[in-house]
Amino acid sequence: MVNVLFLCTGNSARSVLAEALMNHWGKGCFRAYSAGSQPTGRINPLAAQLLADMGMTDYQGRSKSWDEFADAPRMDLIFTVCDSAAAETCPIWPGHPSTAHWGTEDPAAAEGSQEERMAAFQRAFRILQHRVKACVELPVEQLGAEALQQRLIEIGKSLPEGEDKEVK
Repeated sequence: MVNVLFLCTGNSARSVLAEALMNHWGKGCFRAYSAGSQPTGRINPLAAQLLADMGMTDYQGRSKSWDEFADAPRMDLIFTVCDSAAAETCPIWPGHPSTAHWGTEDPAAAEGSQEERMAAFQRAFRILQHRVKACVELPVEQLGAEALQQRLIEIGKSLPEGEDKEVK
């Protein structure tokens, strides 16, 4: 089992979506968790609604601090999904896990109508799903640490077909 931790500042949207997606697509091979440096203490209601709409009704996560993972299972992969968390000084994780930045625009910061805000969550979901699927297809156990690190970085720069980095 490959343990994966997704980090974001608030742990209310992007990291939660990534955790749910990794547990869904990597079932049996990957076990995902999420946390934040300054957790909001709640899952964004639009993130929860989107997961339910996508049939991921078994998600039982909560917004939590990365401090909870000091004594948690050893992580093999750690991803930051927001620029703020990537810029922070992260804790030293036991076991020297492979890390990468999978920056994704914050859907919780989207403004406008409910429909426009949900569209931002759907876009983040599509991007994270694309990256998670690419990750679970990697032969993680067969790649050396350096090759794995490079592949994870490349995945973090990739977008699903039809997505444009300029779309807000």
